[in-house]
Amino acid sequence: MNVPQPGAPAISAAGIHKDFGDRAVLRGIDLSLPWGEIAVLFGANGAGKTTLLRILAGLTRPDRGNIRIAGRRMHRRGDAARRLVGFLGHQTLLYNDLTCRENLAFYGKLYGVRDANRRIGQALEQLNLSDRADRRVRTLSHGMQKRLSMARAIMHEPAVLLLDEPESGLDAASVATLGELLREWAASGKSALLTTHSAETGRAWADRTLRLAGGRLAYDRPADEVLQ
Repeated sequence: MNVPQPGAPAISAAGIHKDFGDRAVLRGIDLSLPWGEIAVLFGANGAGKTTLLRILAGLTRPDRGNIRIAGRRMHRRGDAARRLVGFLGHQTLLYNDLTCRENLAFYGKLYGVRDANRRIGQALEQLNLSDRADRRVRTLSHGMQKRLSMARAIMHEPAVLLLDEPESGLDAASVATLGELLREWAASGKSALLTTHSAETGRAWADRTLRLAGGRLAYDRPADEVLQ
C-alpha cells in the first residue's frame, strides 16, 4: 500500500487521554512517528502500552485527543485510517477451524485485497509458514499461531504496523525472522510502533525508544541516544 500523504508523519497523536473508571491510564500523550522508523515502547505492566496501541489502531476510543495515520484522522475518517494499519495484539484473531490459507483469504476479503492469492503466498513465505498453509489453526503451536497472526497483520500491505509484544511466545529463529521483516519494513519507507518487555529485543530493533510511565511519555528519543 502506498503512503497516501508523504508530507504527514506515519503516526501523529495529540493530547490522548484515557480513563478506566476512576483510574487515569493515559494523561495527554503526544506522539509523532516519521516514516521509515521502528519505534519501541517500553513501560511497566499496567502502564497503558496496550491501551495506547489499541487507541492508535482505532480499536479503542480515547476520552480526549486526536490521532492521524498518514494524515488521515482516526474516528472521523476511521475506515480509511484503519485500513492503513496492521495490528497484532495479545489475541490472535484467528479462526481455529480454518486453515492458515483460509484465515488469510478471509481477511483478504475483509480488506478488499487485490490479487489476494499472491499476497497470501507472500505473507506465508515471509513468516516461514508456506509448508503449513493448509493446516488448521487449532493444530498449530502457539508460536506458529503468533506467526500467522503477523502474516494476517501484513496481509493488506498496511503503511503502519502496531505490534503488542510481537516476540512473545516465539522461539529464537522466529524472533530473528520477525526482526528481519521489521528491518525490511522500515527500509521500504513504512513504519512500526511496538511494545516489548525485552530490553535486548528493543535495542536490536529500535530506531526510536519511548517509555510510558504515569500515563505520560517519560522520554521519546533516538535509540542511539538512549544507548549512549
